Amino acid sequence: MFKGNFDIDLSFWKIRSVPLIGIDISSSAVKMVELSKTGETHRVERYAIESLPKEAVLDGNINNFDVVSECVGRAWKKLGTRNKNVAMALPAAAVITKKIVVPAGQSEEDLGFLVETEANQYIPFALDEVNLDFQVIGPAPANPDEVEVLIAASRKEKVEDRVATAEASGLTAIVMDVEPYASQTAFELIQRQLPNGGRDRTITLVDIGASLMSINVLRNGQSVYMRDQPFGGNQLTYDIQHFYNLTLDEAEMAKRKGGLPDNYETEILRPFRENLALEVSRALQFFFTSTPFNEVDHIVLAGGCATIQGLDDTVSSRTQVSTSIANPFAGMELSNRINPRQLATEAPMLMIACGLSLRGFDPT
Repeated sequence: MFKGNFDIDLSFWKIRSVPLIGIDISSSAVKMVELSKTGETHRVERYAIESLPKEAVLDGNINNFDVVSECVGRAWKKLGTRNKNVAMALPAAAVITKKIVVPAGQSEEDLGFLVETEANQYIPFALDEVNLDFQVIGPAPANPDEVEVLIAASRKEKVEDRVATAEASGLTAIVMDVEPYASQTAFELIQRQLPNGGRDRTITLVDIGASLMSINVLRNGQSVYMRDQPFGGNQLTYDIQHFYNLTLDEAEMAKRKGGLPDNYETEILRPFRENLALEVSRALQFFFTSTPFNEVDHIVLAGGCATIQGLDDTVSSRTQVSTSIANPFAGMELSNRINPRQLATEAPMLMIACGLSLRGFDPT
């Protein structure tokens, strides 16, 4: 890590071994998860979801600082915890990542120099304008005398905006991650639930949020493909709005709370599920045409849209791939504050926040 490039004492991946509250700031809500760990057993202590008004966060950017910071404060109070150390994440679009191969066995200082040299080639900003970090992934596949290193860089203001929303509520940002990698950390818990622990299987993690569908294809713990597509739950809100002649706010409330007429399932929800499944199928075709892979073994659905009843069956039917709904908490103990049924329902929305909280237990 280049401490000279940081105005604040945090990084993308370096770990401080302290319990962390994971905070996921999406376009629709602030989500928080606090975990504890005894031995090898994780426990869900608390979680909270606090809705955000539309356009408070746009394209991953904090558009209304006061509204977002107040929402962060409300979510933290809802948790009812004394812990003020948090892990946060930037959207993938705000971070430039590049995988490089360098000679193995170097000191961190020498590795840092190499990373900075490489970063100058790939980052279209002066290095004093960015937060820059790197992580050694492991041995290079083609040469055991080399290692793969992942570089991550983001404009400082992107990092500082998120940190400031935490600080406005008296919280301390300890770690800054990248959303797909945080989700991938939580996915490791889900992978254990798959046949043979998911080893030697190509698994597609599909996170469907309000406005964006993010695809992350994983094999043996490594990401082999990422792609974002502009499709999400907002489309369902617009369909409800237009079909029933409601305001946008009324449509959003009806989508969340229910109470729509009996024809909602056939006229609105079923076509939306089919369209979403088609988007997943298209994303897989992009994957097949741009990589050496020609099949996937399993699809895991996450994000707010993954809570739509029957979506896993629709996606499986369209893609002809086994599909399940993400629940990283399935093997965890639950505190008596947690409603198990409610957590199981909301688990797909909490992947990023869960992965961020897990960072507090990472020994590396």
